Amino acid sequence: MNRQERGGVRGMLPEERPYEKCVKHGPGALTDAELLAAVIRTGTREDSCVELARKILTLPRVGGRLDGISALSMAEFTALRGIGRVKAVQLLCIGELSRRIAKMQAGERLRFDDPASIADYYMEDMRHEPREICILSMLNTKNQLLKDCRLTEGTVNASLISVRDIYGEALRQGAVGIVLLHNHPSGDPTPSGEDVQLTGKLAQAGRLLGISLLDHIIIGDRRYFSMREEGYL
Repeated sequence: MNRQERGGVRGMLPEERPYEKCVKHGPGALTDAELLAAVIRTGTREDSCVELARKILTLPRVGGRLDGISALSMAEFTALRGIGRVKAVQLLCIGELSRRIAKMQAGERLRFDDPASIADYYMEDMRHEPREICILSMLNTKNQLLKDCRLTEGTVNASLISVRDIYGEALRQGAVGIVLLHNHPSGDPTPSGEDVQLTGKLAQAGRLLGISLLDHIIIGDRRYFSMREEGYL
């Protein structure tokens, strides 16, 4: 028996084969592991493709959730026995597809007077980042997005955000309002003292320049903290 017969789809019982199960019952009938296995296609001598998919889902950074695979890098995928560059690229592309689809759907609900919809729109861009990043959203007189940009990328604990850089970019774009977002790689969006202090400085500078700071939102893991909602603005 060759490697594919032992480790791949042909080495599984008919009722366990993701392809056959999908054809017969539809993709909704597949477990998360089976959906991944349909992409992986082959396993190893020791593990079927479904077993290999289960190993991916149990990785600490994935946490048993399909959307967790978006957090993994090429190196993390290929560190698993049975996942080479081709399979890793396929899995990376699935993660990116899911991220873009989620953002497109969130974009249909995006309103810059609604912190929840702003957080939802940027959540998949930011929550998997291993380091702090800062995104500036710049708005026109109708609170519509003119442009957003990534301003900084910091360490795992802090991002160096310059008030001057923020308003310099806003002035270049002709913005009348801004929303600042940054992430906490720990997953906990609770603001630090520095976060609160920065919000105050930004609001004060914005009043002088005639550019309103509409919100400063901290992104965690599927959670957010809005300075405006919590009374800091």
